Amino acid sequence: MFDPRLALASLSGRSDAAWAAAGAPYAGAAFLGGVALDDPAREAARELVARDREEFLPPDPVAFVDDQLAALADVPLRAGFNVRSATREPIRRVARVCRDRDALLEINAHCRQDELCAVGCGETLLRDADRLCEYVATAAEAGATVGVKVRAEVPAVDLPALAADLEAAGASFVHVDAMDSEAVVADVADACDLFVIANNGVRDAATVREYLDYGADAVSVGRPSTDPVVLERVRAAVDDRVAVADR
Repeated sequence: MFDPRLALASLSGRSDAAWAAAGAPYAGAAFLGGVALDDPAREAARELVARDREEFLPPDPVAFVDDQLAALADVPLRAGFNVRSATREPIRRVARVCRDRDALLEINAHCRQDELCAVGCGETLLRDADRLCEYVATAAEAGATVGVKVRAEVPAVDLPALAADLEAAGASFVHVDAMDSEAVVADVADACDLFVIANNGVRDAATVREYLDYGADAVSVGRPSTDPVVLERVRAAVDDRVAVADR
């Protein structure tokens, strides 16, 4: 999927091509975005901006994805894009862009802001597995390498079972925000053959070791992704842990 097994996780409204390029010396992948693709998601994003959150709101979001990925064509990492949509057709269009750019497409089933959930985006998709699997299947049929960003500790959501369903729908990876339930990574890894990226609190060798020992294939860094000190420390820990596993 990518190497080294460290990804930069999207930070809403801040994770653009320049951000990814700055982290490229440390990471094997970077998920740009998130970006709202359709009218309901974009209106929700505008409401978030109105209460002082950062969001990408380009005139044409699919063209924006293409332009940002083009800017990373010569940067040595696997680019990806985190996207939000309340409807399926924009997923198909952005999947074609990601296919043509050899980029990962990450469907956002993670954000929990009320505005996004109200229109059926983000965390709402965790409770609507059929629709989420339709999004995955749509992207996979368009030729994209597709995965999903998910969140632990959502009531009545069985993440391991959902991961198995996503794999059956055509997903290649799952990006797990473990919250305070780190062991859920092991449950997800045991339930499927997806490439598992573990997220939340990745700062040092101890957190890297914990997630990889639970069966994650890679880890991701979110808020400190602009801090080269943290990235250098995490990258060294990933390299050391993978070298031990390969002996």
